[in-house]
Order: sequence, then C-alpha cells, then structure tokens
Amino acid sequence: MSLSTHVLDAALGRPAAGVAVRLERDGEVLAEGVTDADGRIAGWTCGAGAHRLVFETGAYFAARAVDAFYPRISIDFTVADPGERHHVPLLLSPFAYSTYRGS
Repeated sequence: MSLSTHVLDAALGRPAAGVAVRLERDGEVLAEGVTDADGRIAGWTCGAGAHRLVFETGAYFAARAVDAFYPRISIDFTVADPGERHHVPLLLSPFAYSTYRGS
C-alpha cells in the first residue's frame, strides 16, 4: 500500500514545508519524515488496520513566530484494502485544521 500526505497552510495559501510527520501503528513508529517544499511526503507503506499520522504543527508555527492553538495534530485512519493508494491531506491554520481522504 502506498501512503502519502500533503500539508497546506490555509492561512497563507501555500504548502507547509518543514512539518515533521510520523506514521504510527499500535504505538510503534513505522516512518518519520519532514514535508518537502511542496508540503508533501510520499512513498510510505503500511498494511491493513488502524494507523495514525502525527503532525508536529507547534514547531512549524513557532519557526514562523506564529501563535497557534494546536501544537500537534493526530489523524487516525483505517486501511481496509492495503492494495489501494491512500492519501491523507491536512489543511492547516493557527486555530483550525481539517482533513479528508484524498486520491
């Protein structure tokens, strides 16, 4: 299964580069990375079951001297078919966020 994420800074209207992200399953870290200049991480793999993406948003905003409410955002999701591609985007601002299953 292929897993990717894309972080967009909705307040600035551009990709959020430099956000540390980790992929977890049952408390175990499966992968770690930092979003690239386009706000993306791709090429991670994981099997069926429950997973969590953890975005270290506090450090991202602190590096830009922006006050923010959420220091960390965790997104739990379930992979039913490990043969499918999964994309989990994060739309981010200092005081709100949203996500969805992308394509």
